[in-house]
Amino acid sequence: MRKNNGVESKFVALQELREKWEDCTDCPLSAERSQTVFGEGNPAATLLLIGEGPGREEDRQGRPFVGAAGQLLDKILVEVGFSREEVFIANVVKCRPPGNRIPRDEEVSVCFNKLQQQIAVIKPAIIILLGATALKAFVGSTPRITKVRGSWLEHDGIKVMPTFHPAALLRNPSRKRPMREDIKAARVLRDTFVAKGGESDA
Repeated sequence: MRKNNGVESKFVALQELREKWEDCTDCPLSAERSQTVFGEGNPAATLLLIGEGPGREEDRQGRPFVGAAGQLLDKILVEVGFSREEVFIANVVKCRPPGNRIPRDEEVSVCFNKLQQQIAVIKPAIIILLGATALKAFVGSTPRITKVRGSWLEHDGIKVMPTFHPAALLRNPSRKRPMREDIKAARVLRDTFVAKGGESDA
């Protein structure tokens, strides 16, 4: 019962944040969006996946990773033993950059505080950073994703795994295997975490 109450309180807290940011105008990205894309998934997830920003389909539906890249991400998650429903998926910025361009540093800076608030509510044990933009947001520099993917980092006591953005796999299918290996490593760590008494929601 205590666990269920904890999940419910996280759900309420995230819903409050969602409503608070629904009409956000903190950066210029708000001018051209259809709607903010808050993120979705298990509010008590052990695994949090963070991408770059919404694309056209995400902007239309208000959900993260629902286009071709999102469908590929779902497939890889299932292959390594995760379901979309048990993890939480969000982005570095919550509004679609015009033309799907890379978010500018000032836009990331404004939205990163919001992302940190989501992390504080969810309290994941593991974060997977999908692509170079998400990696830069967390480490403050631009290391090549090809050099650091598959290596464990840490953020405020949370284990962080950088890997490729699924959109990169659509352009270069040879990256599917290493990305699958990275997410599988997160699965192994999650299972270890659960075995030691951590939450088992994701």
